Amino acid sequence: MSTSAGMFTKWHSAWHKTMDSRPGLDYFMIRSVVFLLTGIGVVMVMSSSMTWSVIEGSTVWGQSLRQGLMVLIGLFAFWLALRVRPAVIRRMSPWLMLVSLVLLVLVLIPGIGSGSEEVGSQSWIRVGSIGLQPSELAKVAIAVWGAGYLADRRNAMITLRSPFTVYTAVAGLMTFLIGVQGDLGMTMSFALVAMFTLLFAGVDMRFIFAAGALALVGMLFVFFSGGFRSNRFHVYFDALFGRFEDTQGTAFQSYQGFLSLADGSVFGVGLGQSRAKWFYLPEAKNDFIFAIIGEELGLWGGALVIILFAALGYFGFRTALRAQNQFQSLMAAALTAGVVSQAFINIGYVVGLLPVTGIQLPMISAGGTSAIITLGSMGLLASVARHEPEAVSGMQSYGRPLFDRIFFLPEPAPRPVRSTRERRNARTRFGEPVTGSVRQRNRPTHDRRR
Repeated sequence: MSTSAGMFTKWHSAWHKTMDSRPGLDYFMIRSVVFLLTGIGVVMVMSSSMTWSVIEGSTVWGQSLRQGLMVLIGLFAFWLALRVRPAVIRRMSPWLMLVSLVLLVLVLIPGIGSGSEEVGSQSWIRVGSIGLQPSELAKVAIAVWGAGYLADRRNAMITLRSPFTVYTAVAGLMTFLIGVQGDLGMTMSFALVAMFTLLFAGVDMRFIFAAGALALVGMLFVFFSGGFRSNRFHVYFDALFGRFEDTQGTAFQSYQGFLSLADGSVFGVGLGQSRAKWFYLPEAKNDFIFAIIGEELGLWGGALVIILFAALGYFGFRTALRAQNQFQSLMAAALTAGVVSQAFINIGYVVGLLPVTGIQLPMISAGGTSAIITLGSMGLLASVARHEPEAVSGMQSYGRPLFDRIFFLPEPAPRPVRSTRERRNARTRFGEPVTGSVRQRNRPTHDRRR
């Protein structure tokens, strides 16, 4: 037993040494995982939306072409986020928060906001055929602004003027505005991002427990208040104990999702061969697209998606631990937690582990605003990974990676060294090349003094 434990310890140590010896690994892995998930999403939206595109009066490619366009815009947002330095993002974060608050108020005004008749929540602002969901932008805004506002703050005595109290008040106001829209799933998703930001910033755990208690009270209120949201909880408990009492009514969607997963078995029925998408499974291209993945690609396809989200979580949090400063660390952790938690909530309710909440599977479900904003937020995460001290050192020593050269990404800025001690520690940790680029090191001495 001790021999096995010793071998595992050696393997674990060797694994970490290998990971730490590769500067830019987090940047590469985050890009790779995001692009893989996005590619899977485009393919699965194409497969699951053909029948619904026809019945809505379009061609079989209507929804998939629209999704492809949204993904292209989202990838442009990803590239733009990589080009903008994190310090600039921090200066822009209050304006991003202000715009988000204004949009959350505007969407509640009759005649401006829409969606209550179609999906039961007034969550969209539409201009012609273009729709914007302000709550999606608000999730990113609360993470980025919270990271900038709470970074380098000490968790001293909590008072009314404490940064943690101010942040909680702002987050509470935005949570209320999203809740008034009638979108319970998005309200919960937003609240999780705010709570994760507070947790990573080092808030007193009593704040987290109090917020959790409030969330529990809210869920109990929904459970006993009746209506379709209450029915979701009843269906969840029925499914948990292996029984469905109304498979043609309140339990129809969950039941059809289970049938889709069961049909897929281990290897799936084949890409494009889903039977559930033929008007059996509601929201096959949105909330329940994971059921189509399980049906067409089987257990292995579903496991691949779960592994990719787990990898995004691992490398996202690893980036947060290795970031240049606390702002970048908080932003990376909050953005990672927001996307990964949303993914596992969606997968959890499709497989019956959680009540149905109606939130999408990030980067995979069909969607306009969510695809663009999620990819943009992943660009911010990749930017933090790109600015890790080890990554900066590697680029200064060996040049930018091929991806950066192809897409004209400038060399990332190193963290300024403010003292002789920090400079000495930097040389010890990263080596002499981190003190300047190759061009700067080869510059004549009299030019450097300038």
